[in-house]
Amino acid sequence: VQLVESGGGLVQPGGSLRLSCVASGSIFSITRMGWYRQAPGKQRELVATITSSGRANYADSVKGRFTISRDNANNTVSLQMNSLKPEDTAVYSCNAFRQNILYWGQGTQVTVSS
Repeated sequence: VQLVESGGGLVQPGGSLRLSCVASGSIFSITRMGWYRQAPGKQRELVATITSSGRANYADSVKGRFTISRDNANNTVSLQMNSLKPEDTAVYSCNAFRQNILYWGQGTQVTVSS
């Protein structure tokens, strides 16, 4: 499974970004997909996950601001990020869980700054 993220960039506080992650390769039987982030000097943390049936789970820090969605027909998972804060600055990576193996993308930088 190969995962490629896109959509990162520089945005002002209060702004919005939409991240996308496209899966390719042996994509059948992918169950859970998700987004994680890692800020400089910090551990990687969960942002949001979504099951193949569409059940979503969010970190408390992003609830009400971020929305994860999944398009199974196009093998894509997206993260709509609204009301962005400077503390959301991080490298965002998507992952996919398939047959007991967790696959990761390379990540995309999100910087929230005025």
